[in-house]
Amino acid sequence: MHRPGHYGVALALYAPLGYALVAAGQSTLALAGGLVTLALTNLPDLDGKTDRLQHRGPTHSLVFALAVGVLAAAAAVPFGFEAGPVAVLRLAGLGFAVGVLAVVAHLVADVINPMGVRPFWPFSDRRFTFDLVLANDRATNYLLFAVGVTLAVVAWVLGRTTA
Repeated sequence: MHRPGHYGVALALYAPLGYALVAAGQSTLALAGGLVTLALTNLPDLDGKTDRLQHRGPTHSLVFALAVGVLAAAAAVPFGFEAGPVAVLRLAGLGFAVGVLAVVAHLVADVINPMGVRPFWPFSDRRFTFDLVLANDRATNYLLFAVGVTLAVVAWVLGRTTA
């Protein structure tokens, strides 16, 4: 998929986590997590910016998702130092979840088109695809975006009424 489709799927998958954070009174953290998810969700497509990596190769895998999760967890740790060790662990956990979720959302968006993904690289080269729509289908990309935005807004509103 293209950027709007990836953003939409990322927002849709982040919505339950965003809801839980908002409902727990952590609206700022929910917003920050959503923004980081959006910032990271197109990271797998950096493989298209180099000749060293095959497009939809290593960066379109669960191994890459875990690596991004670890890096996001490490990046979140300093934000919790002043609040103590429990805050550090919570932020690291949220960072890990957001990093993994962002890449998994990218894989989910790409599995619906004919090229598919190889999520179990390097353990398997098997490609998975639902072959439903071309990646450059504008209508599908914007529909996914609209669905993601809608789910994120619903999660925010429901979370605020629960808090």
